[in-house]
Amino acid sequence: MQAPATPSIIRREHEALRAVLRCMTRMMREARHHRHVPDFGALRAMLFYISEFPERRHHVRESAMLFPRLRTVAPEAGALLDRLHQEHGQGERRLRDLEHLLNAWELLGESRRAAFELALERHTTFYLAHMQAEETEVLPLAERCFQAADWIVLDRAFGSHGDALAEHSPDAEFEALFHRLRQVMRVGESLRA
Repeated sequence: MQAPATPSIIRREHEALRAVLRCMTRMMREARHHRHVPDFGALRAMLFYISEFPERRHHVRESAMLFPRLRTVAPEAGALLDRLHQEHGQGERRLRDLEHLLNAWELLGESRRAAFELALERHTTFYLAHMQAEETEVLPLAERCFQAADWIVLDRAFGSHGDALAEHSPDAEFEALFHRLRQVMRVGESLRA
């Protein structure tokens, strides 16, 4: 049997999200260090990416397809899968809160910076721990328990994401977003040097 694509797709999508979160963190650190405001448009683009891809595509497929299949072959993972599914449900609210805090900072000024920075730090910590659990617990269990038929269905579903940051072919409507994100992330990488 050919190796299933889903685990590597999930890991690439997680790495794309990690890269976006690291870029946001670097932008915030640099802005604070140089005592200026960051590029609010770039931060909004990154939050929009997180909403459109990890939240509305990646997590939906995990919760609707991966987790239920895994629950049937590995019932002992039920509590873990319940927790991760619940965390998926919290993601959209957390993003809306971050977007609100970013808008407040941009529109109301410096007095709102700390609230956004703290929320971004918490959101990043939350996401990193969530992805860690999926990569170290869920995926290895799936790799041990699933049969070829399971992987065929999952590979088809996970292969259709359109997340260019995770090396998929992007949907045409997202070309401008991915172009913007690549520019921002190149600048973010140069901040690290």
